[in-house]
Amino acid sequence: MPTGLVYDPIYLAHKTGNHPERPERVSETMRRFEATGLLGRLRLIKPRAATLEELLMVHGEEMVEAVFAECDSGGGFMDMDTPVSSRSGEAALKAVGGLFEAADRILAGEVDNAMALVRPPGHHATPTQSMGFCLFNNVALCARHLQKRHGLERILIVDWDVHHGNGTQEIFYDDPTVLYFSTHRYPFYPGTGSAEETGTGRGKGFTINRPMASDVKADEFMRRFREVIEGPAADFRPEFVLISAGFDGYVGDPLGAFCLDAPEFAEMTRLVKALADGSAKGRILSALEGGYDLSALPSLIEVHVKALMGEGEAKR
Repeated sequence: MPTGLVYDPIYLAHKTGNHPERPERVSETMRRFEATGLLGRLRLIKPRAATLEELLMVHGEEMVEAVFAECDSGGGFMDMDTPVSSRSGEAALKAVGGLFEAADRILAGEVDNAMALVRPPGHHATPTQSMGFCLFNNVALCARHLQKRHGLERILIVDWDVHHGNGTQEIFYDDPTVLYFSTHRYPFYPGTGSAEETGTGRGKGFTINRPMASDVKADEFMRRFREVIEGPAADFRPEFVLISAGFDGYVGDPLGAFCLDAPEFAEMTRLVKALADGSAKGRILSALEGGYDLSALPSLIEVHVKALMGEGEAKR
């Protein structure tokens, strides 16, 4: 089966002005996929709009209403970092619904795995607050969709964005059915993600943070990543793996400027794929989070997608 790709031009309608999280992040990636011939080898998955009832699996109604009120007013800011325009709510609904569609196709056996080239991103969105460029928490909502619609019991979320996914952590902090694993620069925005944050109640031990200093070397980063993927994440025996795929850990990223380059993104993907092949029938859905260097982002995403396809890394 092929690898799926979630994309729709609606993702370009989320206008952010002079902001790092801008439409060109996905339009330039699609242009590269066309130029290299990769697009023709992927199964395009068209998104649907998530419903209000589905958003309420994770978010409070007041939060959802606030997003659409701001959009209906012509646009503004959900917080100082999170702009919206008149069609941002529509784009956000189809970002969430795009993940739902991809998950359904994976479980139906129509595609092996998939990459969701969606925006706005999601992992900072908490149950009650849109923040950090994120409106709704795409990956967290998809985890609940997998559980509620498909009856899956164990979901692994791997988050390698350079920023800690505070929203995703908060949503599942007391939940033993979702293992959340994050590698991130620390201390850094949004200030959460210390190694001591491991969950609470029945969820104790099901949050795994590997915070790393800004000067960490790539080999040490990979050692610590592999240690969790081949250890507690594999021991969890997930039935489905979701990736919050941020590419702002790239060495040249204007916001992250961390230690990662194409070989590390390819190897992280291969490690997660091996885990999923072992317990989850290869079922992986990756969703775009950060990554703001337009000269590098399309090729980094290509590296990731080719690794999902079982191929080697691309060259920039």
